[in-house]
Amino acid sequence: MRSASGDSEAVLPWQLIRQDCHGNRYRVGSYATRGEAQHLAERLSEQGEGYLVEHRDRLAAHGERADDGHA
Repeated sequence: MRSASGDSEAVLPWQLIRQDCHGNRYRVGSYATRGEAQHLAERLSEQGEGYLVEHRDRLAAHGERADDGHA
């Protein structure tokens, strides 16, 4: 995953999520800006997979964990 300024402690709030046809969700990466995450989501979506961008606070507020394949 991307790290801002090489600082592994940096908070990267925008999460790029891949969702498969069964509804399983996987975190692909974390980014500093929504635009950066959205740009990559659009590029990857051209390959036929479903990608979305969410703020990490939204995931936490709903008790979701996108990194383990369960929503």
